[in-house]
Amino acid sequence: MNRWEFLPVNLRVLDRNCAVVGSGPLADRKQELLQKAGARVLRIRPEQALREWPEGLALVVIVGLPVEKARELTHWCQRENIPVNVAENPGISTLLFPSVVDRSPVLVAVSSSGDAPVLTRLVRDRLESSLPQALGRLASLAGRFRDRVKLTFKEVNQRRRFWERTLDGRVAELVYAGQDQEAQQLVDDLLSAPEKTMKGGEVFLVGAGPGDPDLLTFKALRVMRQADVVLYDRLVSPEILGLVRRDAEMIYVGKARSDHALPQQSINQLLVEKALAGHRVLRLKGGDPFIFGRGGEEIDTLADHGIPFQVVPAITAASGCAAYSGIPLTHRDYAQSVRFITGHLKEERLDLDWSALVQPNETLVFYMGLISLPHISRELRAHGMPDDMPVAVVSRGTMPDQKVLTSTLAEVDEKVKESGIPGPTIIIIGRVVELRGRLNWLGEP
Repeated sequence: MNRWEFLPVNLRVLDRNCAVVGSGPLADRKQELLQKAGARVLRIRPEQALREWPEGLALVVIVGLPVEKARELTHWCQRENIPVNVAENPGISTLLFPSVVDRSPVLVAVSSSGDAPVLTRLVRDRLESSLPQALGRLASLAGRFRDRVKLTFKEVNQRRRFWERTLDGRVAELVYAGQDQEAQQLVDDLLSAPEKTMKGGEVFLVGAGPGDPDLLTFKALRVMRQADVVLYDRLVSPEILGLVRRDAEMIYVGKARSDHALPQQSINQLLVEKALAGHRVLRLKGGDPFIFGRGGEEIDTLADHGIPFQVVPAITAASGCAAYSGIPLTHRDYAQSVRFITGHLKEERLDLDWSALVQPNETLVFYMGLISLPHISRELRAHGMPDDMPVAVVSRGTMPDQKVLTSTLAEVDEKVKESGIPGPTIIIIGRVVELRGRLNWLGEP
């Protein structure tokens, strides 16, 4: 068993005297921390004799003193059973100040026992970015109901299950969405009918982004780990599916050309059935659920059945693929607007207002356009777009095996056929594609 050098504890200094010995910016920061914890902070000069120090100190902090003087004061503190922190010298300290993630009343402290303070800050920053800002409000809400929960649920395991479902479910999401009053009312309702507690279901419509797991939003990752049932699309990468709760029921509802695992109406009905059965349902979609993702149709059905739902947006495929290809979709010198267009053929046709799409200083982005690329190229040129208009075809954008093919509108179809570039793809048409040669930060060919 590894031995700890310091015991991680919380020290109550509220309304107690604490001394800071030393001066300078670091001493000021230590004073601010102590005051934040409600301490009465006394600043003591290093030359001040020990007999002049006040009695009943809860903590002493020493900053910027020579080592021998610091040792002398530390020995005195130890004889008096006063915890002492010597800044930047953990070897003679009996207490360390950790790096703190502040979600009051939730405080997360990170320490390396003084060995690697920069690493400690990096870990703190990672935690800082992953914990919701409203976590403290959720903790305060739980505190207000703590006694009532004890009265309602006599068994420890009952209380544990209640809090797990409450703090990681609908109540938490209401607080994170700024609906504290609604969250409090929901907890009150749950405790008023404990036999029905947490039996209601909910649906999370979540965008999985263009493929790279690092591009998921924090909220998406949080709700992915809450889901009991997951309905996922073809374009959701295996790496992202691996982040879902391991014991969740996984249901594939993907769509490929002429191959739909489930018709859209059946998907809508399945969401309803699983939610009515009391499950937390995750509808996981590639890209953003509201951009060619039929998310509006699905939540419209949920609304008809009175089922609670949330929508978690994501980086859409166009934005992610363009960024990872070094192609800005807009640029002051090249394009002042951008259009997102579905390239999905219907009855072997693509009925679009082609004349309206041929505009100067505009970028066109076609989703699902690989099969219809010959039709797109032909119609745009027929309606006045120049043959030499730059085109980029991005395959499996943002993923490690991303491929980018660049060409012109007149030649892109033949070049795609020769390359055998695989789907799924995003097709970018416009002068901004010319910038890829200079802005290709991934460095791929």
